[in-house]
Amino acid sequence: MNKEQKQAVVAELTETFKNNDVVYLADTTGLSANATNAFRRVLFNSGVSMRMAKNTLINIAMDNSGKDFGDLKNALAGSTCVMVSEQMKAPATAIKSFRDKGDLPVLKGAWIDSSVFLGDGALEEIIKLKSKNELIGEVIGLLQSPARNVISALQGNAGQKIAGLVKAVADSKA
Repeated sequence: MNKEQKQAVVAELTETFKNNDVVYLADTTGLSANATNAFRRVLFNSGVSMRMAKNTLINIAMDNSGKDFGDLKNALAGSTCVMVSEQMKAPATAIKSFRDKGDLPVLKGAWIDSSVFLGDGALEEIIKLKSKNELIGEVIGLLQSPARNVISALQGNAGQKIAGLVKAVADSKA
């Protein structure tokens, strides 16, 4: 790879890091070519893009992006593939579903909205995370719950009161 090609890769990765809040680093060493292609298919179907790059180029692109990747840079050792997605759990669930067939690929780390997750053990932790929309939905549900209870109680009492009024009117006419 000559200097111009390296600069092009760094520029591409820099733009990728600038434009994404979900970045995963994984090690696919040990996967056969067919298995790697199958993994790429799983990622593609999950809306995740994957790119292999040299660690030094990834490190430079991280620095150039203007974002603080913190300790994620420490995960840059050995073979590294960069995965990005708009959905924070998509790469983690894709890795987990693919690993049902074996132990690879291995998650090196992830950077999700300025939070750093390191090591393969963080995979389960990331999968359990709730997205911003899920949390908003839960809060709205909790806020609506007391109002629903009041409305339900009023509707239940209203039915009894109407029945009582109908009976009272019927009794007065008789």
